[in-house]
Amino acid sequence: MTTTPGATPFYLFYCLVSNALAPALRRRVAAKIEAEGLPAARARERSGHASAPRPEGPLLWVHAASVGESVSALALIDRLLALSPTLSVLVTSGTATSARVLATRLPARALHQFAPLDAAAPLKRFLNHWRPDAAIFVESEIWPQMLVKSGERGIPLALINARMSKTTLKNWGRFGDTFRFLLSRFTRIHTQDRATFDGLAALGADPARLHAGPNLKAMILPPPVDPARLEQMRAAFPGPFWAAVSTHEGEEEAVLDAHLQARETIPGLRLILVPRHPARAPEIRALIEARDLSLRQRSLGEAPEEAEVYLADTMGETGLWYALAPLIFLAGSFGPAGGHTPWEPALFGTPILHGPHFANFTETYAQFDAAGAAETTADAPALARALNRLLHDEAARQAMGESARTLAEGSRSALDDLARALARDLALPLPAPVPPV
Repeated sequence: MTTTPGATPFYLFYCLVSNALAPALRRRVAAKIEAEGLPAARARERSGHASAPRPEGPLLWVHAASVGESVSALALIDRLLALSPTLSVLVTSGTATSARVLATRLPARALHQFAPLDAAAPLKRFLNHWRPDAAIFVESEIWPQMLVKSGERGIPLALINARMSKTTLKNWGRFGDTFRFLLSRFTRIHTQDRATFDGLAALGADPARLHAGPNLKAMILPPPVDPARLEQMRAAFPGPFWAAVSTHEGEEEAVLDAHLQARETIPGLRLILVPRHPARAPEIRALIEARDLSLRQRSLGEAPEEAEVYLADTMGETGLWYALAPLIFLAGSFGPAGGHTPWEPALFGTPILHGPHFANFTETYAQFDAAGAAETTADAPALARALNRLLHDEAARQAMGESARTLAEGSRSALDDLARALARDLALPLPAPVPPV
């Protein structure tokens, strides 16, 4: 194994362990991908075996963990492709869900593959085939060998939208020399929030390469909406209704209980329930039936008319529910998931209710709540009270929705500056010189 200058003993130990475990990990992740219904050829991508040819010309590699991180980078990818007409983009991620979402949302000149395991052989195959000219890593995707072996090939790297919890920063602090060694691989680092900026600075990140903001999740593109389906759903929901979006295990009970309580003061109230993981539909269906609520299930092709609860257990239709609903509860916030981004519903001017647990978006939800674009509900009874108040007050809903839309539109001004800075520092091919940012 070639030793990179500056490599620490802990990094070398990590390499030995990850390389030894790679065969077992390969079988595990391949089985998981195939169990999600994707072909075996896609599973082999995790071992570095490409299932698509490399595009001609310069190639930018963008790596993200899963759906949220990948989607947050789409607007930036669009800007970079617009800046560089000869550029193509390879997006890698680790989950089948992200692969399906990106298949419908990636722009022209962009393609998706599963990320290689962080081990020597998969990375060698991956880098030999794709030969990226530059790479961008999103949020907390700091895979040691992936960074180091890319750097050994002279590939300039950037870390954007970096977000690390206090626990993660504390853990990295135990291996400060290794963390600084890895951070030094990046030409440019942009943090999502001030806490991460301060944490990275305290751990020794180069201040010349470290930048606070912007938050890419405030600049995301709106999820797609099929106009015909939207009109169909509007006809199917003529009366009072609301939507609970991206629910996790343990949250559906609270959502359904809140619905039952709100229904006592809002006759005919209906609910669109959108689980974060559609594969959980059978257990969610049982929860609905246990409460004697009539039910229709979208994945089964059942029409929603007259159903008290419409179980929208499909992928890629989040935009449809944001565009349709007069009011949503954005889940992931009644339990330990850490919340989901409010920027997507904000792009549709949708009023947002949420729970008290949103560690992934602390600054964002504080901003939304302060602007009157969203409202915290502590539990099921509080959610029921908020539903009762807002579904009876159209003016209040409109004010919330307008505040949300205003926040979303005002957050996008920094995107061009970020794209130009990255294009310059990563030496992406541009038709004209890019001035300093």
